[in-house]
Order: sequence, then structure tokens, then C-alpha cells
Amino acid sequence: MSGIYPTDPEFSAVGIESKHANLVSETRSGRRQVRSIGSQRWAFTAKYSPMTRADFAPVHAFVISQQGQLGTFTITPPVISNAQGDVSGSVLTSAAHSIGDSSIAVDGMTGTLKAGDFIKFTGHSKVYMVITDANASAGAATVSIEPALVSALSDNEALVYDGVAFTMRLNNDIQSYSLDGYERYNYEVDMIEVL
Repeated sequence: MSGIYPTDPEFSAVGIESKHANLVSETRSGRRQVRSIGSQRWAFTAKYSPMTRADFAPVHAFVISQQGQLGTFTITPPVISNAQGDVSGSVLTSAAHSIGDSSIAVDGMTGTLKAGDFIKFTGHSKVYMVITDANASAGAATVSIEPALVSALSDNEALVYDGVAFTMRLNNDIQSYSLDGYERYNYEVDMIEVL
């Protein structure tokens, strides 16, 4: 891993994609067959407002240090990395879960995780999305996620719902920027989750 993506300056916008791997074939008559090969990754396009050289240089230096697609890094995107629900507590898995499970039993939770919240489990790099509201009852809840687990979970693994860090790499080996007539740097960075 090659570090933590700089948080200053903050993005002015971020484009978020969910990339599923499916095999699709379609006949001339319109019949279609789709088969999932069971892979999903998050991808971001981080866009910056025009920056001064002093603001731009540390971000660009970090990106260049990744050596294109070679390096990996963590990034905690603004806004979306925190739960939108009123969830609180030390949320732990309440049972072991296998690869492919999409309903995760947890305990130690108060409040609600909302559909669309990003979560992850300590010791795992994959980030998941909550797909239906999960309301705690007596500290327990079932959290429905997408994609299904890519790694098994043991009992009492912590669920992270605020400050969710994504493990990413650059999406290509070529990085470019432009400089306008006011000596402002225009820049955006494409990155994709590492599994």
C-alpha cells in the first residue's frame, strides 16, 4: 500500500460508479443471456475546482508516486464515507458468515443504517453498500448488503459505518492536467477499488 490519498484540498465533485462483471450475449432476434461472474468494484472520478500551484502540487505528487496502476492507497471520500442514518454503538457481527452471504447479523447497534450507506468490516478491504434500512431492535439487526461477501467473516468482527476508507488504485497509467490563463490547475483523477 502506498499511503493515504490527500484530503486537502477537498474534491469539488466526485463521480461514483458501481462496476459489476457480467457476461452478456444477445442474438439478432433480441434474446439475451446474462451471467454474473460475481465481481463488483467501486470506481471514483475525483474532480477539483481550479487550484493554485501550492494546492495542486501535493495532490499531483501523491498521484505520481503511485506509478500509474502499480500502487494502492486508501481514500475516505467526503460526505459518502459517513452513515446517513442515526446508527451508533460498537457494531459487531453476531455470527460467522460465509463468502456469498448478503444478510449479515450484527449486535451492539443502536439506531438505523440507511439504504445507500457504505460499510466495511475491520480487517477487510472490500466496501459494501447497505441496500435496505437496517433498524436495530434490542441492539441486534440484520444488514442486507450488495455485493455479497467476497471474504468470510468470523463472529465479533467490527462493522465500520463512519469514516469508511476505500482501498483504491489509479484507473490508468496516464495522468494529465491543464493550466489555464489564470495560472490555475484543472485536474481530475480516476480510481478503482482494489479487491
